[in-house]
Amino acid sequence: MTSVRPEFVAGRTKNGPAPGFTMKTTLGHGIGLRTQHFPRFMAARPPVDWVEVVSENFMAPGGRPIAVLEKVRAECPVVLHGVSLAIGSVDPIPERYLAELSALVDRIEPALVSDHLCWGTHRGQYVHDLLPLPYTEESLAHVTARVQQVQERLGRPLLLENPSSYVAFKDSTLTEWEFLAELSRRSGCGLLLDVNNVYVSARNHGFDPLEYLAGVPAGRVGYFHLAGHSDHGRYLLDTHDHEVPEAVWALYREAVRRFGRVPSLVEWDDAIPPLEEVVAQSRRAAAEEAAVIEAEAGPRRLAS
Repeated sequence: MTSVRPEFVAGRTKNGPAPGFTMKTTLGHGIGLRTQHFPRFMAARPPVDWVEVVSENFMAPGGRPIAVLEKVRAECPVVLHGVSLAIGSVDPIPERYLAELSALVDRIEPALVSDHLCWGTHRGQYVHDLLPLPYTEESLAHVTARVQQVQERLGRPLLLENPSSYVAFKDSTLTEWEFLAELSRRSGCGLLLDVNNVYVSARNHGFDPLEYLAGVPAGRVGYFHLAGHSDHGRYLLDTHDHEVPEAVWALYREAVRRFGRVPSLVEWDDAIPPLEEVVAQSRRAAAEEAAVIEAEAGPRRLAS
C-alpha cells in the first residue's frame, strides 16, 4: 500500500505556530467513493487517480463499507473527508469521535484528512448541517485551539473546507478568506478549497470570487472540490446533484492559475449517475488543469 501524506509538525513551538501543512506530492484528480459504485470498485479500479470518502461512513470496525475501503486503498490513495467534527461549535469535541477517527486514520493511512469550517452541534445535539461562523478574532482563537487539538491527536494536519453559505453575521470583522488564511497560519492546518462553494457564496453575498482566491495562501491549499449547484434566482444552493456548471469550471481555471497543480475532487452526492459520468468530470478537471498550466508556461518559455 503506497503511502502518500503531507509533511507536518503538530502543535506549537516556543516561538509561535508550528510550521504546518505542506503538500509535496500531487494526487492528481479523483472522485468521491459512493455506495452505488462499490461493485465497480470491487471488480476493478476505475480510471481515477484517488478517491475521497466520508469519514463517518467507515468508522465501524467491520462490515462491507470498511472491507470495500481497504480494497480500494490497496489500489489508490484515499482521502478522509468528515462532516460532523463541527470544529466551530462550543461543545467539546467528543472523545469517542476523535478515537474512532484516529483509529480509521491508523487503519487506512489516508493521504489527507479534511472536514468543514463550520459549527453544527449545540448542547450535545447535532443539527446535521454545516452552519457558518462569525468571522471574528474570538472565533479565530476558538477554532485555532480546536484545530490544534485534533491535529495533535491525529499526528497530522487537518484540512478545513470553506463552506457554502446563505446568511452572514453582521458582527464579522474579517472576510471568510482572511479568516481561513489566518487560521492556517496560526494552527498550521491545510485548506480544502471548494471552488463551487466560493462561487455559490460569492453570488449569495455579492463579493468577488477572484478576490477570495487572491486572499487564500497558495502553499496551504491541499486540494480542490468541484461540484454542481442549483440556481434559485435570488440565491444559489449547493446541491451536488449534477455535473459541474460552466461558471464553476471557469473559476476552477482561475484557481489553477493562482495555485498551480493542486489535486481536485469531483463531488456528486445526490441523483448519482453511472460511474462513467463522474469519472468523465474528473478527467475534464485534469484536462482543464493541463490546458491552464500549458498556457501559463508559454509566456515563461518566450521570456527565457
